[in-house]
Amino acid sequence: MDLFQHQSFCQRRSNQAIPTCLRRGLSIVLVSLMTACGGGGRGNTIDNLDEVVSQEDRFQVGVFQDADNFQNLCQNPRTGNNPATGFPFLDRQGTSTDENNWLRSWSNDLYLWYNEIQDLNPKDYETLEYFQLMRSFELTPSGNFKDQFHFTIDSEIWRQQTQSGVTGGYGITFSLVSSSPPRRIMVGLIEPGSQADQLGIRRGDEVIGIDGLDVMNASGGTVVDNLNAALAPPEGAIHDFVFQRPDGSELEVTMTSTLVALTPVQNVQVIDTDSGPVGYVAFHRHNAPSEALLIDAITSLRGESVTDLVLDIRYNTGGFLDIANQTAAMIAGTRAEGQIFDTMRFNDKHTDINPITGLPLRPTPFYFSAAGFSATAGSPLPRMDLDRVYVLTGARTCSASEAIINGLSGIGVEVIIIGETTCGKPYGFYAFNNCGTSYFSIQFSGENAMGFGDYPDGFSPANTPQTEGVPLPGCLVSDDFTRELGDITEARLAAALQYRATTTCPMVSTTRHARQQRRIPRRHEDQIVLEPFSMNSRIEIAY
Repeated sequence: MDLFQHQSFCQRRSNQAIPTCLRRGLSIVLVSLMTACGGGGRGNTIDNLDEVVSQEDRFQVGVFQDADNFQNLCQNPRTGNNPATGFPFLDRQGTSTDENNWLRSWSNDLYLWYNEIQDLNPKDYETLEYFQLMRSFELTPSGNFKDQFHFTIDSEIWRQQTQSGVTGGYGITFSLVSSSPPRRIMVGLIEPGSQADQLGIRRGDEVIGIDGLDVMNASGGTVVDNLNAALAPPEGAIHDFVFQRPDGSELEVTMTSTLVALTPVQNVQVIDTDSGPVGYVAFHRHNAPSEALLIDAITSLRGESVTDLVLDIRYNTGGFLDIANQTAAMIAGTRAEGQIFDTMRFNDKHTDINPITGLPLRPTPFYFSAAGFSATAGSPLPRMDLDRVYVLTGARTCSASEAIINGLSGIGVEVIIIGETTCGKPYGFYAFNNCGTSYFSIQFSGENAMGFGDYPDGFSPANTPQTEGVPLPGCLVSDDFTRELGDITEARLAAALQYRATTTCPMVSTTRHARQQRRIPRRHEDQIVLEPFSMNSRIEIAY
C-alpha cells in the first residue's frame, strides 16, 4: 500500500496535498504507494557547509539534529533543472556522511518503528548500505520480517514510473514459481507492443538460460548476482535469454532494457453466464494512467449491466492509494457513500498531524470523483453498486492492491479471493527524494472502517492449508500459465466463475506457490525472491 511501492495514502487527495507540501519545501512525487506522496525534505537548510561538517564529528547515540540541516547536501550533486518541477536542482556539494545524517534524522522522525532502528555512526557506511540498516529487523509471529519493503530507486525513474506509466525493462512481468534450485521463472505477463512482444515471447514461456547460465540450477553469490542483473536490468543493459515454450521448443533472444510504456488496465470484457453477465478487468498497476482507464472500464461494464465483477490483480504490486480508493468506491457504489476507506496511523511522534502534509489526521472517505491523475479532476466516478467482488490474487498482490481488499471488507462488501496469499503490506510510505535517490521507508499503517489493518502476512483464500494470512472466502488456485489472462478456462478465472455458481472450489493443487518460496526471513545464497513492493516489479536473486 505501493499501504501501500512503490500512493496516495499521501494525503489522499493529491490536489489538496500539493500546496501544503510545497509550502513545507517538499520535493514532491505524488504517490500514495501505499506508496505515498513524496517529498524530499521539510524545511530550511543551513548555508554554511563548514558548520555541517563540524557537526558531523559530534555523532552521539540517541542525539539527532534536524534532517533539514543535511537536506540536499550531496556527495555527487546534480546540475541543471529538475524535470519534475522545471526549476534547478537544490543539490549542493556535500559528503556521503551528510547524506547519511539526513537518512538518520529523517528515519528517526518518520519511520513507523523508529525505536527499533539501531543507531549507527553515519561516517562508517556508504549511503545505500546505511539506508538498508535504517529499519526494523523484527519478525512477525510467522517468522517473516515485519519490514520487507525498504527500498530505493533513482528519482527520475520513479517519476517516470508513477506519473507517465513508463518503466525500464523488456516488457515482461516475471513470475517466480520456485525460488531455490531447481528454480522455475515463468513469463506471467507481456506488455503489448513491447520488445518482448515483438520477439514472440508469451505468457507461459519459462526462463531456462540467461547469458549462458543455467537458471534452474545455477548457484553461488556472483552467479546469482548476474542473474539478478539480467532480470532487473538498468536501461541499456543487454542480455541473452533462452525460453522454453509450452510445447518443449526453445526460443533464444537478445534483449536490451529500454523504457516501456505500461498498459495498467487490460482485457476488459463481459462474460456471459447462465445467471447473468460477469465483468472482468485485469488491473496491473496503480499508476497515473490507470485512473482514466479504470473509469472507462467500469463505465463500459456498467453499461452492460454486469451482475458481478472479477478484478484480476495477481500481478499488481501497488501504487497510488487514491486510485485504490477510487477503484473500491466504483465497485461498492452507494454502499460506500459516507463511509471510511482507510485511516492513517503514524508513529507516536505524530498522532494528530500528518508530518508530511501538515494536515490534520482524519479518516479518509471513499472518493466518488476523479483525483486528476489522468481523468478530469472532480469528474464523477461510475458506480457498480456491488455487494461482492471476486479478486484474483497472487504473491505480488501488494500494497494499494491489498488496500482495495481491506477497504471493501471494512464496509461489508464480500471480497472473495481466488489465487494465492497476498504479499502482506498494511503499511505505506511517501517517496522522499534526496540527491537523486527516492527513499521508501515505512511511515504509516492503514486501517479500514472497522479499525482493521493487521495483515502483515497478507490475505489468504479460506481453503489455504496452514495459512499465515487473514483468511477470506475463496479458493487457493495456482497461476495457470497455459492460458492467457481473461481466458475463461484460465484456472483462476474459471475457479472464480465456479465459486460464483456453486460456492465450491477446485481441488487444491499440490504445486508449490511463489508465496511459499518468497516469504523467508533470511536471504539464502542461491535463492531468488520476489520484491513485490518495487515499482518495476523485479525478480531479485537473494543471497
